Amino acid sequence: MIMVKTVLGLGGVYLLLVGFVALMQRDMIYHPGKTRTRPDEAGLPEMVPVPIKSADGWIATSWYAAPRSPGRPTVVFFHGNSGTLADRAHKARAFLDAGMGVLLVEYRGYGGNAGRPSERGLYADAEAAMRWLIGQGVSSRRLVLYGESLGSGIAMEMAIRYEVMMVVLESPFTSLADLAPAYVLPPLAQLLTWDRYDNLIKAPSLRVPLLVVHGGKDTLVPVIMGHAVLNAADTIKEGLFLPEAGHNDLWEHGASKKILDFIARRAL
Repeated sequence: MIMVKTVLGLGGVYLLLVGFVALMQRDMIYHPGKTRTRPDEAGLPEMVPVPIKSADGWIATSWYAAPRSPGRPTVVFFHGNSGTLADRAHKARAFLDAGMGVLLVEYRGYGGNAGRPSERGLYADAEAAMRWLIGQGVSSRRLVLYGESLGSGIAMEMAIRYEVMMVVLESPFTSLADLAPAYVLPPLAQLLTWDRYDNLIKAPSLRVPLLVVHGGKDTLVPVIMGHAVLNAADTIKEGLFLPEAGHNDLWEHGASKKILDFIARRAL
């Protein structure tokens, strides 16, 4: 009897813990930086702030610079779950210096924008950014979609919705449910995860060149997930797996040069 009560008690504690994680999951996923920074303050004087209104009414201010010459690709950059656009200034700098256009897409709740992030909301922000860019006369076929970590799920979704030039995924996961805490059993994780970003399911639908970049020492998104996403894609694809890199230092391990090379070779 005592053992039964103990088991029931532990089960109750476990369910409470799982329930807490389920209720707080978006606070655990999204860590937006709140500071609104101008592009020139981040070392990107050629970029301009662009307020873009999504279909559901939220306005998010992204940063944009046109390509140096007509016909050059434009990189649409979807950043990860924390910080702001300013934290990705060094990446934008590399693309701009290579003569490409760049649209750094910001989300609701990030960088001083109103609203709270969610998968549906971030897709709406990304969709609005894509439509704005196309409205400026930029062909979707000249767009390189770059997804960083959480942004990999957004880039993948936009690649399915639009006919683009290519996709680059930095540290992609198979799905957010697969990153649930170890104590949440897989069946529960699948049921309780509200925002999923199912990259593994969507990968076979890609019909454009794909580059997956991942660090062998990534402790946030296991490198095996990057391999899985790459293997699932049935298209022209390349993998750049850097054994000594972690989650946030891929560019410090030489990823930028190889990413620029991939874009140059595939920008037909």
